This record gives sequence, C-alpha cells and structure tokens, in this order.
Amino acid sequence: MTVHVVGIGLDGAAGLSASARQVVEMAALLVGSDRHLSYFPQESCERWVLGELNTVILEIRRWLALNANIEPDEETFSHPSRASEQHIVILVAGDPLFYGWGKLLIAQLPAAKLIFHPHVSCVQLAFNRLQIPWQDAHFVGSQGLYFEELTAKLKLGVEKIAALVDEIHTPAALANLVQALDLPTRYEFWVCENLGSANERVGHRPLSALLEESFAPLSVVVMLRESQMEAASLDLEKLPLLGIPDGAFIGCGDRPGLTVEREVRVLVLAQLALQREQVVWDVGAGNGAVSIEIARLFPQSQVYAIEQTVSGTSAIEFNSTRFRLQNLLSIHGAAPEILHRLRPPHRIFIGCSGPGLTKILGVCALRLLPGGCIVLVLDVLEDIATVLSWMGDRVHREPHWNYRIVQVQLSRSLQGVNLTRFDSLRPVSMITIDRLLD
Repeated sequence: MTVHVVGIGLDGAAGLSASARQVVEMAALLVGSDRHLSYFPQESCERWVLGELNTVILEIRRWLALNANIEPDEETFSHPSRASEQHIVILVAGDPLFYGWGKLLIAQLPAAKLIFHPHVSCVQLAFNRLQIPWQDAHFVGSQGLYFEELTAKLKLGVEKIAALVDEIHTPAALANLVQALDLPTRYEFWVCENLGSANERVGHRPLSALLEESFAPLSVVVMLRESQMEAASLDLEKLPLLGIPDGAFIGCGDRPGLTVEREVRVLVLAQLALQREQVVWDVGAGNGAVSIEIARLFPQSQVYAIEQTVSGTSAIEFNSTRFRLQNLLSIHGAAPEILHRLRPPHRIFIGCSGPGLTKILGVCALRLLPGGCIVLVLDVLEDIATVLSWMGDRVHREPHWNYRIVQVQLSRSLQGVNLTRFDSLRPVSMITIDRLLD
C-alpha cells in the first residue's frame, strides 16, 4: 500500500491533473480537511477529517502494517477492512513540501511508501498574478518562528518577501511589526487573497490599510522593497531634536541595515561631547545618520560625511537634502587617503572597520586637533584588539592620549500576536580616544 499526498487548490477537484484525480478515485482511504473532502462528495471510500496529524499518521501506520502482513503495535485503532486493496490519499493545500504537511510525513512514514503530487503553491500564484520573477524571493511560513524570521529578513532589507498569513499571523500583525522596527528600508505591500478561487482578490495596500482592513485568512502578503529615492517628504517640525527615528533616513540600496540605530546614535553623540562651531569627520558614514544628527544639532559646525561607496554617498546626499542641511558636506572617497584633503577636525566618528583601520587611525590622530577625540563603534573582537594595540603604541610614544570603552547591548520591544518580546540590536563596543591638550 502506498500513501499519496495530493496538493489541491481553492479551485478544488477541477484544478487537479488527470493523474492526480485518478489517484483520488482509487483511494481506499481519503484524508483531508472538511473543505478538501467536500470537493469529492462522490467518492465512497473511507474518509477521515484531518485534525491532529500525528494521530492520523499512527492510523496510517496501522494500515501499512496490515498491508505488509506485519503485526501492528499495541496502539488500539480500528481495523480497516480495505487496507490491502488500494492506497491512501492525503489531501493538502498547494505544494505539500512548501510549508506544508510534507516535512512531517517524510519524518514519520517510510519514504518508499510516499508519493507526492504537488499543486501550484500560493506563493507561486501570488508572484505570477503580480507578474514578478520570484526565484530570488524570500519566504516566511505561518508556522514556527514567524516574527523572528520576518524580522531578520526586514533588517537585511531583502528585495522580495512573501509572508503566508492566517487567523493568527494576520496582515495587521505583520504591519505592526514593520511599524515597530522603523527601518530605513521601505516596502510596498500586495495582499493576495483566496488565490485560485472564484473569490480571488489581489491588490496593492498601504501599510495603514493592513492595520485597518480585514482580509481572507488564506492570503499571501508580498512585500517589495521600494526604490530608496521614492521616499515621502519629511515633516521636520515633528522630528525630535535628538534621536531621529531610524525610519526617517533613506538607507543604502545595495547595503541595507547599515543605519546606526537611534539608541546607539544618541550614545555616540554623548561620547563625542560635541560643542558649537566644530569641524567633525564621520568616516565610513554609511547613509549619513550620525552626520545628519550632528549637523542638525549644531548648524554652525562643519560636518564631513566620508563614504567610499556610490550608494552610500547617494544616500547621504539625498538624506541631507531631505533634512535641508547646509553644513553637511558629502565626501566620496576612500579613507585614509581622502582625509588629508579635509580641514583638521575637533571630533571624529569612525563607523567603518576592517584591515585598513590602523592606517585610518594613524591619519586621524595626525590631523585631530588638541583636545579633540575619536569615537569608534565596533562589533568585531579583532577590530577592538587592533585599536587597543594601536593605542598601546601611541601612548608609548605620545603620552597625551587615553581611551575608554563602553560596551552596548540593547533590545527593543516588538509586539507579536498578543505578546510583546524583545528584539536585540547589534551588540557593539564604543571606544573613545581622547587627545589631551599638549
């Protein structure tokens, strides 16, 4: 006896291939939800409503054991009279091996006894309705660590996300998560409901609509990353003086997730101990979040945002224009070479790391004015060791240097389904290097 797992869509029996339909017609046992079983009212075989799958699997094992003339185990199940005549058919939604029952069936039943007949998956239908290639899309199923997986993909700023939703993981819950994360990467949302049925509905929805409207429980939300240059205008009067929300910045299109988070940014400003009318360098500025905070707080200071990538430089210039800043200068170039051309600074923030860190520190120390300081934010132990080694050599030759380290590990609260959990920000070490007055 063989177990056939037949995928089926909302179009019911009409959407099955001729071979899949024949498999169903030859079933000795037909297992499925009430809806799936209703598609085959004429089948006279034994029928089980699929509830707890583990219980059904135990009964299927009994059928297979009887068919193979194997003495069954001690579980007390009814003895089917037709176990040796035909096969078992399990009806499941879409593709059983795409966020379906297939994974559990493979783990619990002999592989040699299983045959899969997949239907078109809801995600495949969704992207085809939108006429968008989906080989590079990322998927989030409605089971398991749903919000954790979705959070990780949003933080990475992936281009295409398809999230399966249900009565618990609703579009509104998804929208609440996106709002709470407040990321610089923005998405447009398409809700695809009842795909393949007569009640199919596919439509573009703003984030506010996901929070307010009701949608069919069998839906897919497709999230498409927006062009960074299509951001809405800012109402500067409503922004806080200190600690601009992350979502107010435009990110780097090819390097999402590089915005220095609001909470870390505020601590950086505190370590810099800024004063009026200073020259400030932001080395490895990313999308310019730190530079913009400084330039906005100190309009009489001159801020240089140094970034070697084209996407980063474009984001800095775009953000600077949105914030209507006149004292922020975007510098496209690689450190440390480009640093020799700039005015000597009172303060330096270094947000980059890697093999060139020692050379960057050397030039920064050479150009830094007496009484100034350098603040680095690092998340790799090797980079911290590099800075401490550099400091040891520097202090040995020039005693008017000292340093201090603040280790930062923060979490933000995120609302899930009737629960609130903490989402950890990237842990960093903040090293402040002071050049004392000679």
